[in-house]
Amino acid sequence: MRLPRFPRVIGFDDGPFPRRAGVSVSLAGVVCAGTRFEGLVWGRVRRDGWNGTREVCRLLEGGKFLPQVHLVLLDGIAFGGFNVVDLPALASRLGKPCVAVMRRPPDLDAVERALRRLPRADERWATLRRAGPIHQLAGFTFQVQGAGPDDVAEALRRVTDKGHVPEALRLAHLIGSAVVTGESSQRA
Repeated sequence: MRLPRFPRVIGFDDGPFPRRAGVSVSLAGVVCAGTRFEGLVWGRVRRDGWNGTREVCRLLEGGKFLPQVHLVLLDGIAFGGFNVVDLPALASRLGKPCVAVMRRPPDLDAVERALRRLPRADERWATLRRAGPIHQLAGFTFQVQGAGPDDVAEALRRVTDKGHVPEALRLAHLIGSAVVTGESSQRA
């Protein structure tokens, strides 16, 4: 994967949401060139629903940002609780490498136990497992489809200002929180 000096990425994160099943959850997508903000898309997913993959595609397909971005970043593999994104399907449909970035390696046993409380638990678990192995490189924890992990680690380093959260994901988190609650939250 050849990247320009300032790779353009879009990072998606969900906003805060009530703990009721099926509620609508805000989804912010922030475009950055390197660490510079360049654009925003806004959508909605269902809490513990099945439309996360479809909504990211809807926000990008036919729009001005998809041809420009080099990587699609997700804050984790699921939005709104356990609305699990089908990472291989997303990468295939968009024709771009797609990366689920995590702050730390997940406790997969705890994740599976939580999934078992939801309808279609086996399908959710299978979708999560299809995302591929969890890599820990250059201080980042991620799953990737559509590119090699070493290339992705280098790209993540180049689109991160401080710490181990790419700027597009940090801004998506802050914007999603501010729109929903009236102010940005501290943890991004």
